[in-house]
Amino acid sequence: MASYEVSPVTGILSEDQVFVDFGEHEGKSILEIADTKPTFYNFLIEQRETGNFAIKRCKDKVYRLYIHNNNLN
Repeated sequence: MASYEVSPVTGILSEDQVFVDFGEHEGKSILEIADTKPTFYNFLIEQRETGNFAIKRCKDKVYRLYIHNNNLN
């Protein structure tokens, strides 16, 4: 059985393949956010746990992360 890491934000998708599609971090990969913005990364983990975001594959074959209800006050 193969062993692989599961991201707390992206699940089985590699964090360098999923990009934020909103706010001041738009266009940044989840991996980059994990390295440079740990507070925001923790926010994304919380949003995943509450089911408040989606990851969609776009026509350009890039995975984008969307927040359903923007709580970035």
